[in-house]
Amino acid sequence: MTSPAPSSARPTDRILPGVALMLAFCVLAPLLDVASKLAAESGMPVGQITTARFVVQGALMLPVLLLMGVPWRTDRRVASLLLMRAVFLILSTFSFVSGIAVMPVADALAIAFVEPFILLILGSLIFGDEVGPRRIAASVVGFGGALLVIQPSLATFGLVALWPLGTAFAFAFYMLVTRAMSDRIHPVAMQLHTSLAGMAICLPLLVLFDGSGIGPLDALEPQGLQWLWLFGVGFWAAISHMCMTYALKFAPSATLAPLHYTEIIAAVILGYLIFDDFPNPLTWAGIAVITGSGLYIIHRERLSARVKRRAAILPVEVP
Repeated sequence: MTSPAPSSARPTDRILPGVALMLAFCVLAPLLDVASKLAAESGMPVGQITTARFVVQGALMLPVLLLMGVPWRTDRRVASLLLMRAVFLILSTFSFVSGIAVMPVADALAIAFVEPFILLILGSLIFGDEVGPRRIAASVVGFGGALLVIQPSLATFGLVALWPLGTAFAFAFYMLVTRAMSDRIHPVAMQLHTSLAGMAICLPLLVLFDGSGIGPLDALEPQGLQWLWLFGVGFWAAISHMCMTYALKFAPSATLAPLHYTEIIAAVILGYLIFDDFPNPLTWAGIAVITGSGLYIIHRERLSARVKRRAAILPVEVP
């Protein structure tokens, strides 16, 4: 997810397209997870699936950038941040694919949704963001909700249920790097350069470990539908993230953030229709706790932003 800084003055008639695009992201993003799970279940190594995301996404984003005439050159500092961004996205993708290879998409996604809570704490530690006790309490409750999902998953799938938690931490750092560079590079160029950096890291690893017998990194030649699943990983990643990027150009992030939780609903529906997976009652309880805690944090963020805006426009008294 890329999160460019929202404009403070967007025309209200553009908010509806922004909401529509955000909902499109929430429906399309789980298709990336579905394609990843289908590829993993068909025997494709996790490392190869991760690499496919960057290769296909890069191939799709390059013509978009050229058609839009977006500048693609960057300075050294931005290039180093792009490399860091790619590393964290590789770790996030690898962890999530490792999880959904054996567990339901909705369960893994629910665990990964603790990322906003991790991001809140890291934002306070790294950027000095003001975080009140209520938001900290909501984060603790959100982690408790994740434990409700992890507990039955641990009993059923073993330690692999912890992979989505790795996704949450890696994606939180990915978002922090994105935040640090969001005003220095166009979102489309950011997506393309991240894909190219991901390819530059992943492809040599696949070559190096070819024939090594190390399952996640020992690439195989795709056969039949495996080509389609691998293409789908990159295709749905590119399309869904473009939807989110442009949603944030039309509507404020505070308006769009609550909609993100509808992604879990889409994941549940797709998981049931394609894999016959359906969350158990304890998992549903965990999803409800995580969602409720996340929405409360969003509410507190809105209140905090409103107070800061009012303080900024108060007249300054001259003695």
